[in-house]
Amino acid sequence: MTILPAIDLKDGKAVRLTKGLMESAKIYSSEPWEVAKHFEELGSEWVHLVDLNGAFAGEPKNLEQIKRIRQNTSLKLELGGGIRDEDTIKMYLDLGIDRVILGSVAVKNPQFVKEMAKKYRVVVGIDAIDGFVAVEGWAKTSKMRATELAKEFANCGVEAIICTDVSRDGMLSGVNIEFTQSIKDASNLETIASGGVKDIEDIQALIDAKIDGTIVGKAFYEGTLDLKEAFTLAKRG
Repeated sequence: MTILPAIDLKDGKAVRLTKGLMESAKIYSSEPWEVAKHFEELGSEWVHLVDLNGAFAGEPKNLEQIKRIRQNTSLKLELGGGIRDEDTIKMYLDLGIDRVILGSVAVKNPQFVKEMAKKYRVVVGIDAIDGFVAVEGWAKTSKMRATELAKEFANCGVEAIICTDVSRDGMLSGVNIEFTQSIKDASNLETIASGGVKDIEDIQALIDAKIDGTIVGKAFYEGTLDLKEAFTLAKRG
């Protein structure tokens, strides 16, 4: 299983939110690239980046910090938040981002995502509240079930699906494995769980459930999970 530590960017700083609420942002570092470097030193291969301002604005908003992270680490980087057109995808890939995450646009224009997946390394982000897809930085809930959206992207070249149970995000309340499994079953794609990881027991539960990957955020920042231990456990499988 792949563990992807997360860096959420807001106003140039590394923050964590609770249930996706911007006003809940807690600042953990004013130099996000240093956090990324630390993840690399702990043994991470990937970092999951989110441009939170971009997610709300619909365009890149933390470009300088993203560039610094790329310049100062050799990590594989996936990035989401405000990526709504091909020019933005190309710009980020040219900067050295390894793959882009398409979220809100996947709900509004799934055909666009399928076209992009044929050309570029694309991951779909499906965020859900009570099983229904959340969009616009989780500010709105659509009428589409998350599993229905997941089915849209089976066999079209999408690399993976990151699924977030918004109600658990930043809550340290445990991962919604059943929800993650439902997305994997619907899409038949590599599926990465997001939201709720608290401790090493959660990592073990995800491994036991044969989930492909998980994003770790607040558990690292608040010290409830030893990331080095988690990497070791995940590699053992």
